[in-house]
Amino acid sequence: MSGSAQKGQAERLITSEPRNGSIINVEVPTHIAGVLDFASGVVGVIVTSFDIFNSSMPCIEIYGTEGTLQVPDPNYFRGEVKLKRFREEVWATVPLLVPVPDDPKGKDDWHLLNNLRGIGVTDMAEAITEGRPHRASAELTYHVLDVMHGIHDASTSGKYYELTSSCQRPEPMV
Repeated sequence: MSGSAQKGQAERLITSEPRNGSIINVEVPTHIAGVLDFASGVVGVIVTSFDIFNSSMPCIEIYGTEGTLQVPDPNYFRGEVKLKRFREEVWATVPLLVPVPDDPKGKDDWHLLNNLRGIGVTDMAEAITEGRPHRASAELTYHVLDVMHGIHDASTSGKYYELTSSCQRPEPMV
């Protein structure tokens, strides 16, 4: 893989509580771009940034031989997943396996809509109960960390980074 990582600013203004209004020194790269060469031959591009403000781009977009998939903000586990198949005129909405209410009616619904980061732990608990492997495995976690550090190492060294890890694709949720 190859990569480039830079700091967009030397200082940042914190805009969330409890330190809203504080200025901090930026100590790590905040704009990262990587080119990933998968074992299957697929080439992927990833850009992550704290230095893009008010973009109208989708949070995640995946381009394939059969079409394009748009995925909403992964921080909230909600929003529409859209699919535009090759040679089709319109985008289709992909139904979610677990429906999430669009209009929160109370505190419990708001919590459900805005804090689904524990879904990996939920999957792990269900997997243990069901006697199946869970998706957020140590192998997958280490591989993701290897990719993240590899992009930084490629940027720092100016050289292609060869991953030292690999992992099996997690089974889909059904």
